[in-house]
Amino acid sequence: MRVFALAKRIVIQMLRDKRALALMMIAPLFIITILHYLFSNEDVTPRVGVSHTNDSFIEYLKEQDVDVVQYDENMKLKSTIEDDELDAMVTMEDDNYVIILKNEQTGTSKAIEMKVKQSIASIQKEKQTSELSSFIEEIKQMAPQLAQLPTLAPEDIPEVEKVYVYGDEETTFFDQLAPIFVSFFVFFFVFIISGIAILRERTSGTLERLVATPIKRRDIVFGYILGYGLFAVIQTLIVVFYAIRVLDIILIGSIWHVILINLVIAFVALTLGTLLSAFANSEFQMMQFIPLIIIPQIFFAGIIPVDTMENWLQFIAKCMPMYYAGNAIVDVMYKGLGFEYIIIELFILLAFGFSFMLLNILALKKYRRI
Repeated sequence: MRVFALAKRIVIQMLRDKRALALMMIAPLFIITILHYLFSNEDVTPRVGVSHTNDSFIEYLKEQDVDVVQYDENMKLKSTIEDDELDAMVTMEDDNYVIILKNEQTGTSKAIEMKVKQSIASIQKEKQTSELSSFIEEIKQMAPQLAQLPTLAPEDIPEVEKVYVYGDEETTFFDQLAPIFVSFFVFFFVFIISGIAILRERTSGTLERLVATPIKRRDIVFGYILGYGLFAVIQTLIVVFYAIRVLDIILIGSIWHVILINLVIAFVALTLGTLLSAFANSEFQMMQFIPLIIIPQIFFAGIIPVDTMENWLQFIAKCMPMYYAGNAIVDVMYKGLGFEYIIIELFILLAFGFSFMLLNILALKKYRRI
């Protein structure tokens, strides 16, 4: 009963704090929406100037959604790129293609380089096919008994069929990162709200008065987690359904598995926030934990492949809750894997949460021994 009475007081207190509720419920939606539109806009048409190239090369570039600007006269290449707002210029010198890249956006430069190489490869393919067809015709004329040999046409060259294990050809960069961002913002905002709220309880003297009563330390921790956990559950449901139903973020697996993963990571954030609040004497000190504890989580959650990191960084990654949450959420949302593939990550996250809860109970010893 004491646990539920404490949880009820927390709920009433949170409902009165409109700004905290807005930060917890609306801020994650706002940030995810901005990221969605920032990263999903991949339909950028590069603007490329060409000079002294053949018509086939220009046509192949246009087929690859490149805005081609032709120049016939000699010009200063670098100044033309600046003046005409080009992303690159392609010209020929001694039968070799020369690409001058503006390189303001490295992603655009790499895309242009790839498109130019593909266009050159298409020209070479067409040329080789034509030469081989001519050679076959010459053989037929020299040896009439070979007249039945088929003539090789461009369409006879085998095409490359692409098959994707995960996603499809329309998968964007944000589709791969979105599941991680969803879990991270649940983790981040639950940590902030729970940590600062409990810190206020302590700095205002409420916690000291509470521990002066016969209530046990574990009941205090359970009451706080139950009270703030209710809002963490609501926030998790809002963020997940908004991301999937409104922003249409990719979801291959079960939405219930997504909700389960995010509820578990919210539980971890809640217990971690309450634990660290015991070591802060002000809200400013609580905010100092963000660059030390929270921000590194996003780098080890899968945005940067952990397998490519140094061994000591991989060890640090495996000490981060978001490492396991990131793996689990990507496995479900992007890869469509089932519960059996994420159960280990869930158990590890629960181990984090219960460990933080135990440390919370021990941290209350400095206020009272009961």
